[in-house]
This record gives sequence, structure tokens and C-alpha cells, in this order.
Amino acid sequence: MLNFAITLSKMKDTLSLDDLLLFLAVCDAGGLAGAVQPTGQSAPTLSRKMAAVERQTGRRLFMRGRDGYSLTAEGRELRREAESLSEARTRLATWSGLGREVRVRITAGTWTSHWLAQNLGSFWRRGTGWVPEFLASNANLDIARREADIGLRNRRPEQTWLAGRRLRRIEYAEYGVGAHVDGYVTLADHVATTPSTRWVHNNRTEAIVTTVSNARLELDLAREGIARVILPVFIGGREANLTRLSGPIEELTHDEWLVTHHDARHDTPVRQAIAALTGFIEATK
Repeated sequence: MLNFAITLSKMKDTLSLDDLLLFLAVCDAGGLAGAVQPTGQSAPTLSRKMAAVERQTGRRLFMRGRDGYSLTAEGRELRREAESLSEARTRLATWSGLGREVRVRITAGTWTSHWLAQNLGSFWRRGTGWVPEFLASNANLDIARREADIGLRNRRPEQTWLAGRRLRRIEYAEYGVGAHVDGYVTLADHVATTPSTRWVHNNRTEAIVTTVSNARLELDLAREGIARVILPVFIGGREANLTRLSGPIEELTHDEWLVTHHDARHDTPVRQAIAALTGFIEATK
């Protein structure tokens, strides 16, 4: 099999990428006539370009006949090697298109991500220049390595390359369908990574009725009356069929911080996202 990857790399100073894209267009159209409209080139121009590609590659790429241009074996090989150029062109066209909105990666715990998604229209709309990409995770993604652009964290950042802004005080309490409900539903011990889950396992071990694999299942089972659940007040207080059954759990109360990389926070889409998030969260304290 011919190694066109090596051939193309050796000809990088002479073989035009634009001509290769025209080559792919002629391949897709099965001839010159069908490639005129999508490329904006005339048939004579395309003919000259294809002849130039053949000269520069030193290969016969087309069988030319009444029915159009059919690829030779070498032409098919070049098409396979060059196919990724067409995909890259499409991605670049999308990236540079007018009105494109840049995705800003926002990492937060499960409940904060859920709450932000439910209230998306309060701080974001189309045409603002950015779009949120939520990375719901109770583990801290590495903002320094740009795994996320913005983090909503339960502590002030310690690293000097991270900037932090205090947003609000978060309280937790017990919720259930009624005071008659005993026991707790919580995450299984092997996934007990959140402070609220560890609190239940450390302080209410004997009262755990059942465990689940993710936080949303905790809420679903609590709604059905199986047991109580520990929730942040900004979540539990908005659940119409759940009642708050305790005061704030002091051990779980903490400040919420918006964390960004010092450099990334000056990027226009990230700056816009920071302003929108802080405005919304501080207005709903």
C-alpha cells in the first residue's frame, strides 16, 4: 500500500492544502461539474488544479472519461489520507462562524450543577457569546491544567495561581416527606466522597436504611418516603413534597467560592460567565 502520509509530508512546501480540499470535492462529486457549486471554482480551474495535484504527487489520481472522474487506486489512497482535512475544515468553519458561542466549562458539585441547570434562564441566554458546559463532579477538577474554566468550591483556593471569590454561605439540613420518617438514605460507603455523605456514615451509621450510587437517587427515594436525606438548603427548600426536619447541621455549613485560573479569568467568554454566575448566585442568597 502506498504511504501517502509520508509522501504528503515531504511535499508540504509545494502541495497546496487548498488544492487537496478541491481534490476531495471532485472526488465527492464524481467529476468537475458537480464540484463547481460547492467549491465556487469553474470547471476549467478545477481541471488545472487536479492536473497540478497529479504532477506534484507524481501519481495518476483520476481516470477521466465521459462519465466523469473516477479514482485510480492511487487516487483512492490519497483520498483516504486527505479525508481528515475535510473534517478539519468543517470544524474550523464552525469555530470561526459568526455568532459562535464559546463553551465555558463549569465544574461544581452534583447539587449546585443541578440547581444551576434548573435555573439556566436566570443567568444565561443565547447570543451572549458563551454557553455553559457543566462538569458535575464532587471531585475537584484541575483548573490549573484547564480541566475546567470555572469551579464552584466549598473552600477558598490555596494555590497562588488561582483566584477565588466568596459567593454565599451553604447550609445543610435533614429533609423527608414528614416527621414520621425515620432513618437515612445516603450514598454507599465506597462513594462517600462528599462531606454530607461522610457525616451520615460517621454520625448515623445505625440509622442508614439504604444506600444508592448517586445523589439524585437519594432525592428520588426520599420523595417516596423511604427515609430522610441530607440536602443543601437551597435544594431541599425548593422541593415541594419534602419537609425540612432539622436545623442547620453546623459541621456541614461552609462558604461557597468561585475559583478560576488567574490568566483564564481575563478571557472574554470566561469573564462573561463569571459575571453571570456571580450575579445570579449572589442575588439568590
